[in-house]
Amino acid sequence: MLRNISAWHVIIVVLVVVLLFGAKRLPDLAKSVGQSMKIFKHEVKDLRDDDAPATTTTATPPVAPPGVTAVGAPPAVPPTVEPQYVTPVRPTTEPTEGNAPPKA
Repeated sequence: MLRNISAWHVIIVVLVVVLLFGAKRLPDLAKSVGQSMKIFKHEVKDLRDDDAPATTTTATPPVAPPGVTAVGAPPAVPPTVEPQYVTPVRPTTEPTEGNAPPKA
């Protein structure tokens, strides 16, 4: 896409910018664009620094209070399993009106 841009295209774009903003405002416009780029680069650098793992800090892991296990560790005492009541299923020999398959 950018391979087809010639010098004439650049000249036309510069003329349009000069006509839109005027020759007096172009230095101020360039200055504000430069400041914006500087701020943008600074913010991108900060984001990259935030994503990088911190290797300089050596924090000790917190000690868990008694009776609490670490995440992913097996529990200290296996939980007791209470017997559960299961509802018996009543066999049906012939479909009734409530449980008959739909008629085609």
